[in-house]
Amino acid sequence: FFFRIYFSTVSMWKWVSGHKNPRPEGSKLTYGIDDIPPLAMSLFLGLQHYLTMVGATLSIPLILADPLGVKDPADVAELMSTIFFMSGVVTLLQTTVGTRLPIVQGGSFAFLPPAVLICAHPDLKEAAWQERLRTIQGAFIIGSLLEMFVGFSGVMGILLRLLSPVSIAPTVALVGLSLYGVAAPKAGTDWLLGGLTILFIITTSQILPRTRLEHTTFGRFCRLFPVLGSLVVIWFLAGILSAAGYYKKGDPGFTDFSSLERVPWIRVPYPFQFGWPIFRADAILGMLAGFFASMCESVGDYYACARLVEVRPPSERMVNVGIGMEGIGCLLAGIWGTGNGTTSYSENVGVLGVTRVGSRHVVQCGAILMVMMGILGKFGGVFATIPGPVVGGLWCAMFGMIAAVGLSSLQHVDLDSPRNLFVIGFALFMGLTLPVEIQAHPIKFEGAPTWSSILNVLLSTGMTVGLLCGAVLDNIIPGTDRERGLHGWKQWEGADEQQEEPYHTWLCRKLFCCCRGSPPQPAAQEMSRVPSHNPASEAHEDPVDAENRRPTECSETANLSPRECKPEV
Repeated sequence: FFFRIYFSTVSMWKWVSGHKNPRPEGSKLTYGIDDIPPLAMSLFLGLQHYLTMVGATLSIPLILADPLGVKDPADVAELMSTIFFMSGVVTLLQTTVGTRLPIVQGGSFAFLPPAVLICAHPDLKEAAWQERLRTIQGAFIIGSLLEMFVGFSGVMGILLRLLSPVSIAPTVALVGLSLYGVAAPKAGTDWLLGGLTILFIITTSQILPRTRLEHTTFGRFCRLFPVLGSLVVIWFLAGILSAAGYYKKGDPGFTDFSSLERVPWIRVPYPFQFGWPIFRADAILGMLAGFFASMCESVGDYYACARLVEVRPPSERMVNVGIGMEGIGCLLAGIWGTGNGTTSYSENVGVLGVTRVGSRHVVQCGAILMVMMGILGKFGGVFATIPGPVVGGLWCAMFGMIAAVGLSSLQHVDLDSPRNLFVIGFALFMGLTLPVEIQAHPIKFEGAPTWSSILNVLLSTGMTVGLLCGAVLDNIIPGTDRERGLHGWKQWEGADEQQEEPYHTWLCRKLFCCCRGSPPQPAAQEMSRVPSHNPASEAHEDPVDAENRRPTECSETANLSPRECKPEV
């Protein structure tokens, strides 16, 4: 289905020989969003996107393995293969019929705190790891339906009008801060490997790229792959020490490749491979905080990506479509049993700026590589042998960065305002302290154990507490839009929604013509900030794109207002 959609839009010869539209004057991109680099270059650039997201994606099943109770590396390999497979499928969906921006979709750390709490539920303490995973699956399936509704109905656009960076920043920051209890203990099982991992990540990501090596091949490699490079180096060191007898079997730092013999070469993930999902009200409600944090993070990625690839900012309607497609991705992830959802990857958005390649076809090549790696069972089996202390050191570096990324949205906020300082500080403090207190002294309502369990899960999730405190105080305490940072955050309010059509193909208009927002209209220009008529580009124009350029009822030539414009059905 996905390949039929794609190859009906782009001719096969363009994939082999490449296709490049004339760039607008002043453009800094080597390849624009509609350009197609030659096949060999597309595969290489797609591999770079894959390698950029592989470190964060591998961390998710490694983090979940302990709370789930997965002891066999072969089972961890199955989780890894599944999450890579679904990341590729959802990336193809988003770049083909979603926002069509070159954004990679993958697992999110925002879903980890609720998942860890679900695994620690008293009713699941004696359960097998598959039962815990199926409970998480049920929470994702129901939560994804809500995310689809929030996106396709336009509720996301309405909700974002009630929020500001003052309430969103603590919520996203608490994703990293709430996981402090699992990082240091994991690295502390062997501080030699854990400490070296932290040291290597700091050196390769922050120090070397700012020295004379910055413009060398080694410096560029360190800037692009600091996590993956550090992981491989310390992992290789652990293997040498294990082979030399320094680490014995059973030691935390011991590297054991014997489990690879039980992992098949080819394994295609399939729906409900770990069993039918289990639906629990407390688990579902607890996971909703992760969904909301993920949605807010994705909205920021859409605007950052549009700016880097030199296209107009997406309108409110296209933001709704993107969130709805991420809901479909989370639904598929829940059905396949990844133990996590899908969201936009900020790391890969940064790659667009570094490489100056904004082609969506490059990201689609990377998505195909993700699917292939998900089918190769041995690939996941190899990474499942990473020693625990190395993973713990990786967490110490990454969780702090996640917290900082959340706080970075405060750049538009007036931090001299006592109002803002109080809201941010109170939300962060309550998001850290209240979950600890609830876990130590759970709420108990006599005669209502279900409601007690629901409240305990909700109030034990730092993101939920931080979001509630921040959003309520931010809306009831008076403050100007500039003071709250809304002038730099809600860019779509000043954008012309009648110019959103470059995000559409003919198929997208047919699929999402009923989405809430301004009605779709056929494209009258290329996907650039400054539309221009270029006969040279029209000579090589794709037939489907030419069809989209013809004026219809909803085009600018029809001279209709948004209320009068009726989309084709």
